[in-house]
Amino acid sequence: MNTWQTYHAENAYLGGTVDIAWLEVFREVAARGSLTAAAQALGYTQPAVSRQVAALEKATDVRLFDRLPRGVRLTEEGRFLLAHAEVVLERMRAAADGLQALRNLEAGRLRAGAIDSANAALLPRALAAFRTVHPGVRLSVAEGTTPVQLGRLRNGEIDVAVISSNPDQELEGGPFGLYHLIDDQLMVALPAGHRLAAHPVLRLADLAGESWVEGHPESARTLTDACQRAGFRPRIDFEAREWTAKEGFVAAGLGLALVPALSAGTVGTDIVVRPLHPRDAPVRQIFAATRAGTPAPPVAAFLPCLGAAAHDLRAAAPGPALGPALI
Repeated sequence: MNTWQTYHAENAYLGGTVDIAWLEVFREVAARGSLTAAAQALGYTQPAVSRQVAALEKATDVRLFDRLPRGVRLTEEGRFLLAHAEVVLERMRAAADGLQALRNLEAGRLRAGAIDSANAALLPRALAAFRTVHPGVRLSVAEGTTPVQLGRLRNGEIDVAVISSNPDQELEGGPFGLYHLIDDQLMVALPAGHRLAAHPVLRLADLAGESWVEGHPESARTLTDACQRAGFRPRIDFEAREWTAKEGFVAAGLGLALVPALSAGTVGTDIVVRPLHPRDAPVRQIFAATRAGTPAPPVAAFLPCLGAAAHDLRAAAPGPALGPALI
């Protein structure tokens, strides 16, 4: 007997376990005033209905019906219990309907987190595709770095995160499921009037004397490592963590900045973005992260949307700027 069939009452009058099916039979008998009519309506035999009414009377320790020559009539206790039985049955029906809506993705929620560059196009496209199919699921998004998003995921604050990792950086597995979405090549943002703005592909060595805009420790390390491999140490004259600030400095001609290919399409007309030579270009791996185990239905339905959005972005990207989507 499962929890949807029983109700355990902790008081003197309902000292036993009450089967929800008994309450349904009780309500039907009360409505029809007849054990036989209730049995026909429910598709039971008349003895089965009698047994269930008797079981409910035993569990409640009261007589619920007066037996008449033709049918039955509620006692005072029966009328009292019927009012409460109606509430219980309605609540159980509403709960069953709600659970079915959650299973069918007609209701519920999906809480996503993402790194800044994924919020430029990848995540919005995936969320829009998901909402088209499942409009009843509430959507929310939290911004943050990869460590922040993994912390939120671990604490149950979000359901899925779009995060990044450098190829030489091993992401923590353990409590997470990781799904590789796409490889994201870092590009160079230059002011539109820069001497190299017309070049289709740039070498980092040609930018050795330039001023750079960077402020995020991880991004600064990526820039420094890439430039050192090209034979020089970058001169970071302006510290700015967020892309909107970096864009302002670049547009003003004060320096250059690395920009993920994922967000390259959002730059203004006073900036040009150019790919780096494959030997110079730092590449990040973009993952969807979930809690370990079988994803909840909204997450399982959302992962293919992320994969499709990653595929579309790769198809539209110039050259090798975005690598293959794998889900």
